Order: sequence, then structure tokens, then C-alpha cells
Amino acid sequence: MNYGRKITGGKYRKQSKKKFYEKHSQERIVALGETKRKTFRVRGNNKKTILLSSNTANVLSPENKKVQKAEIKNVIETPQNRFLARQNRLLKGAIIETSLGKARITNRPTQEGQINAVLIKE
Repeated sequence: MNYGRKITGGKYRKQSKKKFYEKHSQERIVALGETKRKTFRVRGNNKKTILLSSNTANVLSPENKKVQKAEIKNVIETPQNRFLARQNRLLKGAIIETSLGKARITNRPTQEGQINAVLIKE
């Protein structure tokens, strides 16, 4: 398509505006810091709570199958992009340093209001 124009020079026009569910929302960033949450209205008049920043995580220990609340000290590595670890972004698959040891985030904090992680054997 040549800059949205037909061969004759006429413009291509959209059939209709975007529906509410088709619109893009702002990118959600979960950073390391004091815990902050935000609640949205989503489809079906339901509520979704997302995380904006957090410094605690629910950490599962594989040996004794216990979940403990641990403080997040630092983000060590993110498999998606190494620059996100430098910015202390918390996302799924990121390896974090906690008060209990190294752990890997197993959920999506941008979609849920908490951080769940599993301890990694060193």
C-alpha cells in the first residue's frame, strides 16, 4: 500500500472506529520498590488488580513445599532482555535475589496483583 492510497490516488478509509476492547492500553511496567497496585475495570464489568511496583514476593521452597513471603533485594537476570535487569523490572522468568536466596518469578505481575517465585538450587 502506497501511504494509504489506491492506484487511482484515492484514500483508503477505515470502515469503523476501534471498539473499546480493540484499543491498546499503556505498557505496564512492574519495578522494584514500595508496593503499589492499581485496579481496572475489564470486560464483563469485572475488576483486575495489577502491580506497578513491589519489594516482596511469595517464594515457594521446592524441598519442603512451603510458601514464604520474602523481600526482593535485586533483579539479577531477565531472559527476555538483559537491559530490563539493569532497570530492576519484575516480569515472568526473571531471576531475583531475595532474602531466602535466588528465585525465579513464575507468574505475570503485570496481569496479577502479586509476585510468585520458586527458589533455585545453586
